[in-house]
Amino acid sequence: MVKHWRVDREEKYEIVEKWFLKDLEMIDGKEADADNPYFDMHFHKVYNMEAYSCASKYTFARTLNKLNAMYLKKDLKIVNFDDTYLNDDSIWSSSNRDFLVVMRVCFYASNLLCLSLCRLS
Repeated sequence: MVKHWRVDREEKYEIVEKWFLKDLEMIDGKEADADNPYFDMHFHKVYNMEAYSCASKYTFARTLNKLNAMYLKKDLKIVNFDDTYLNDDSIWSSSNRDFLVVMRVCFYASNLLCLSLCRLS
């Protein structure tokens, strides 16, 4: 865990606490259906955490899940997260596909604009 603060225009970071991934038992997102940046990390003790945003909470959970799958291959419980955003198969989960998501949104928006400008007789 890193503590962050700003002194004038300079940003400072200090490592406050370290954990090992092998000791992580569970990540609890608290609310899967709400835009909530809070989550709990269960080690030998439960740590209440707050992410910068809900998106960064999901990115953090995906990263831990990938690291676990790559190196430890243990059963890591990730609860109270929307599986759509945790799953790599979903178009909405990968930051690499942001362009594709933006294109799809623009396509739908342009269709709606065309439909709204067309006259119905």
